[in-house]
Amino acid sequence: MANPTAAEGRDGGPWRSWRHVTKLDPDRPITPETVRRVVEGGTDAIMVSGTLGVTRKKVARLREMIGPVDIPVVLEPSDARLVEFEGFDRVFVPTVLNSGDPTYIAGKHAAWAGRSPDILWERVVPEAYIVLNPDSAVGRLTRARPLDPETCAGYARVAERYFQFPIVYMECSGALGDPRAVQAIREKLTRATLFYGGGIDTREKAQQMARWAHTIVVGNVLYEKGIERYLETIVK
Repeated sequence: MANPTAAEGRDGGPWRSWRHVTKLDPDRPITPETVRRVVEGGTDAIMVSGTLGVTRKKVARLREMIGPVDIPVVLEPSDARLVEFEGFDRVFVPTVLNSGDPTYIAGKHAAWAGRSPDILWERVVPEAYIVLNPDSAVGRLTRARPLDPETCAGYARVAERYFQFPIVYMECSGALGDPRAVQAIREKLTRATLFYGGGIDTREKAQQMARWAHTIVVGNVLYEKGIERYLETIVK
């Protein structure tokens, strides 16, 4: 596992060089052989992340299955109770900027920070989430408000310039987002890294979104279409 330090700063993390990230869900079935092929397939990092049904036990089981690897493994918890630093290079903590529930903007974060004395802050990476699919699991959970491309770009600019988030994450979750929205956000950002995830299940879609996003995040295709289709999404 890498040894991250605070000296990297909010804008200079290793994620700036990632082009393809694979999101593995602790609540979805996967075989050790499939995980091995993911690790060896060319992805730049693995993100352990899920919205519903995730427990610490499931996270630990998946992390054990991944094993010692030469690529970064990060945890993206959906709840403070799932935060675990052991075995992870970073913990990516989402803030859903267009949530209709303030709990997902700062409430859960404040409760975690106030009650957890052993947070390894040098490994914590805040993400500004902009949820584009209100009908997705994460959209329903956070009561995400629908946004047009112009408003998306405004949220991204505020995330980078006002709140200084190092990562702006456009999450469409289960459906392919509007490339115009991705383009609009990319053109507003000068320091933050733009992640895009959702609906990428072919090489063509991966290339389409990678044209504007610094990093594409792929996950559902692995569970729904299989390892061979997933491998087609690895573009650099």
